[in-house]
Amino acid sequence: MADFSMELNEDQLQIQKWVHDFSENVIRPAAEEWDEREETPWPIIEEAAKIGLYGWEIMAEGMLNDPTGLTMPVMLEELFWGDAGIGLSIMGSGLAAAGIAASGTPEQVMEFVPQCYGTADDIKLGAFASSEPDAGSDVAAMRTSAKYDEAKDEWVLNGTKTWITNGGIADVHVIVAVVDPELGSRGHASFVVPPNTPGLSQGQKFKKHGIRASHTAEVILDDVRVPGNCLLGGKDKLDERLARVREGKPGNSNAAMQTFEATRPAVGAQAIGVARAAYEYSLEYAKERVQFGRPIIMNQSIAFMLADMATEIDASRALIYRAAWLGKQRKYKYAEGSMAKLKAGRTATWVTERAIQILGGYGYVREYPVERWHRDAKIHDIFEGTEQIQQLVISRAISGLRIE
Repeated sequence: MADFSMELNEDQLQIQKWVHDFSENVIRPAAEEWDEREETPWPIIEEAAKIGLYGWEIMAEGMLNDPTGLTMPVMLEELFWGDAGIGLSIMGSGLAAAGIAASGTPEQVMEFVPQCYGTADDIKLGAFASSEPDAGSDVAAMRTSAKYDEAKDEWVLNGTKTWITNGGIADVHVIVAVVDPELGSRGHASFVVPPNTPGLSQGQKFKKHGIRASHTAEVILDDVRVPGNCLLGGKDKLDERLARVREGKPGNSNAAMQTFEATRPAVGAQAIGVARAAYEYSLEYAKERVQFGRPIIMNQSIAFMLADMATEIDASRALIYRAAWLGKQRKYKYAEGSMAKLKAGRTATWVTERAIQILGGYGYVREYPVERWHRDAKIHDIFEGTEQIQQLVISRAISGLRIE
C-alpha cells in the first residue's frame, strides 16, 4: 500500500510533461477549429495514438499499474488544459474501459479493453452507455432491458440510451441494462456489445453548448443479441448477486455506480485542467492589459480575483489527489470521490466565468479562448453525476441516513 503524498514521482513528472507538450503543440492549435466543426477530431486522435497517448496500454499504466492513483488525474489535467472537447475525444473510450474493468472478469478485461482502442494503425472507439431519456441521475428508472435466451446462451437488449460519448460511432459499447425490474437499481448488469452487432444504431447526435469536438448521441438497441460471455462478471456471479438481493441481503453497487465511483476524481481532474487554462490565460492578460496608465493586475479588484482563482484551483486539486489515492486503496469513507468532483466542477465553472470578466469584452468573443473554456467547464457540473447528486451522495455518506 502506498503512503499518501502529493509529490509526484519521476515517472509521473515525465508523463505530466509528455502530455502537456502534446496539448500545447498539437491540441491547442487545433482546438478552435474542432469546436467550430463539432466533429470527432480524428487527426488528433491519430496523432495521440502514434505516440501512445491513445491506447489501452496508457490506460493500464494510469489505472492499474499505479499504486498512488495520481497518474490518471495528472494526465487528464494536462490533456484538458489543452482542450476539453478534444481531450474527451481522446479519453472517451476510457469510460468504456473503466466500465469493463469495474464489472468484468480478468479474462473479459483482457479480451474487451484492447478492442475499445484498436492500434495506432487501426483506431477503434469505446462507449459507456448508462443514461436514458427518462433515467439520468435516477438510475433506478432505467428501462433498457436485458433478457436471457437460455437455449442460445444469448442476451437480448432493447432500449434507448442518451448523452453517450462516442455513442453509435464506437466499435465497442458497454451497455447498462435491467435484468430484474423488481430490484430497481440493484437489478442492473453491464454488457459488452461487440463491433458490428446487428440492432445497435446511432440515434440523435446532440449539438452541445461545450465540449463540441466530442461526439455525443443516442444509442438505439433493437433486439441486440450478444453472446453469454458478454455479460460482464459472468452469469454465475450475477445470479448469486440477484439471489442475495432478493433475500434482503446487501448487494454490490450497481453497474453504473461502480464505474462512476471509479472515475469521479478523474472527471474532477478534467475540470481543473479547464480551470487552470483559463486562470493562466487571464493572469497573463491582466499583466499585459494596460488601462489608466498601468496593467490592470495592479488593481486589487483584478489581483484579488486572480488570487481566489489560484486558491480554488489548488484546493480542488488537493481534494482530487486525496480522492484518487483513497479510491486506489479502497478507503473511501465519506464519498471523497464525490467531494472532489463536486468541488472541481464548481471551481471550473466559477474560474472560467471570472476569466471572462477579467478580459471584459474580449472574453466574450470567440477570437479569444476563454469563452470556449467557460462553455467547456459547465459540463463538469452535470455529467457523471450532477452537482446535486454529488451533494446527495456526500450527505448520505456523512450522515449514514437515506436522505432523499
